[in-house]
Amino acid sequence: MSFVKEQEFGQDPVSVRDSDHYSREYAQSFAQKWDELIDWEKRAESEGDFFISTLREYGKQRILDAAAGTGFHSVRLLQQGFDVTSIDGSADMLINAFQNAQQYGYILNTKQVDWRFLSRDMQGPYDAIICLGNSFTHLFQERDRRKVLAEFYSMLTHDGILILDQRNYDYMLDKGFKSKHKYYYCGQNVSGEPEYLDDGLARFVYTFSDGARYYLNLCPIRRDYVENLMYETGFQNIRTFGDFQEEFQSEEPDFFIHVAEKCSE
Repeated sequence: MSFVKEQEFGQDPVSVRDSDHYSREYAQSFAQKWDELIDWEKRAESEGDFFISTLREYGKQRILDAAAGTGFHSVRLLQQGFDVTSIDGSADMLINAFQNAQQYGYILNTKQVDWRFLSRDMQGPYDAIICLGNSFTHLFQERDRRKVLAEFYSMLTHDGILILDQRNYDYMLDKGFKSKHKYYYCGQNVSGEPEYLDDGLARFVYTFSDGARYYLNLCPIRRDYVENLMYETGFQNIRTFGDFQEEFQSEEPDFFIHVAEKCSE
């Protein structure tokens, strides 16, 4: 495992637009504060059983949590009886995830993995892959996005599903940033908003109550673009939810959640 003590963006942070950089953004000190940003109890209340009920609706049991972070969704799914494998690109995040799971009485099955080499490093297939927390938008190069979706597709059973989310970058790019801070990042006295935004970069700054500040450089990809990439990869019957609702006005949600099927031929 590789560990990063502090974030590194160099002299020109807005020029950092590289899919490989994410591993240097989730520094140890940032990973240790991530749960302050999420607030597990409030996040569980805000999203309800959306992911649990969706996986059950499709009859899925063996789940790959592809962006496990500090383990919030992995633990919730374990509590509901799912068979969960948890991966992430950040070793520091996985350490926290393992420790969090222990507090709930679970031993998390974790591995540090680069999605682009998923089929090389993991043993599938899985009934479902979840890629949450806006994590897919760490990929800046289109070849990487296509590669990752193809890897997800290949690691699913013949009728598996992919659940992937993203921020509502459409609204952000067209009208500016807004957030209800209700669903994903529920921590008190913690803010997360873009410090810089253009068509190729959303640089978010996360400010904590003790004055600590951390940054994530993300690619602001639009909803239609993501859906089209999924279709071109081979996924079908894509359903998109806005903040867990299937009916919504496009400007309303903070997050879009795509549920896509790998259909048998």
